[in-house]
Amino acid sequence: MLTRILVFAFVILGIASFGYAQHSDTLADPPVVGDQDTVTRLQIYLDDHSFGPGKIDGRWGDFVRKALQRFQAGNGRQPSGQIDAALRQELLKISPVYSTYKLTGSDLHWVGKVPDKPAQMANLKKILYRSALDFISERYHADPAFIRKLNSGQNLNNLKLGSTIHVPNVQPFQIESIQPVPDLPPRLEFAQRIIKVDTKNRMLDLVDANRVVASFPITPGSKSLPAPIGTWKIVKVTTMPVFRWDEAMLKHGRRSGNYYTIPPGPRNPVGIVWIGLNKKGIGIHGTDSPDTMAARPAMAASAWQTGTRPDWLLRSPRE
Repeated sequence: MLTRILVFAFVILGIASFGYAQHSDTLADPPVVGDQDTVTRLQIYLDDHSFGPGKIDGRWGDFVRKALQRFQAGNGRQPSGQIDAALRQELLKISPVYSTYKLTGSDLHWVGKVPDKPAQMANLKKILYRSALDFISERYHADPAFIRKLNSGQNLNNLKLGSTIHVPNVQPFQIESIQPVPDLPPRLEFAQRIIKVDTKNRMLDLVDANRVVASFPITPGSKSLPAPIGTWKIVKVTTMPVFRWDEAMLKHGRRSGNYYTIPPGPRNPVGIVWIGLNKKGIGIHGTDSPDTMAARPAMAASAWQTGTRPDWLLRSPRE
């Protein structure tokens, strides 16, 4: 069982590279065994151990390799990025590979129309999921296209109360469990933990006693306002944040009087968590489009892929 505890009393480091990782645009060496079910098992396994492989899609990719390498190194193994015999046995314990989920009325309360323009978003009370498929995909950390593949023959554009959907057998993210908290209290027992943001390889690593205990894909800044390199401290963690959308701030790093206040919700531009730093105007946050994580600019210093594990900050890695 994963314990829901806060892990934010640490320093954040912006760095250029991280030893065994390569740039996310490089071709990932395929695993020795790379069929869909094996790769899906691997993605589930890594996700459940807080090493985010990106969206679960049953396909080998660079983020899967990076997550596997970090998991291997963090557990004292050779970071080969390959599925060895011992790991293959662990993966076989994930059975079944796929499960089913039935949509409830409470689920559908989290689904609604989401406008594209900030001015229109500011008029809403909550920024909900764009569709029931969007809800299911994030709940099970999966690529919507993969959910469609698992449910071929079913119209996923018309999901209703009671609809049953095949999903990866991963621990679900429950948006209903995330309560709005302006400033979560720190846990002093984690004061020595640090976050390393690797802007080149687009990965965020949580380090405890020189060991990587969790790792996730990120989008580091944007072309017009790239993530700065430096060392800062986390000063505030907000769940279900309100976001101040200011075009001047996003493009030039300067506040203006022309802004919109975007209400909280899973499709708020900064997702469900804002991590403020002791450097004005930057932070680490979630995303409103986890399926396009690598292509979209971040709203601040770094955005992590919420569809992978949006609640990672609220719990400890599995022992």
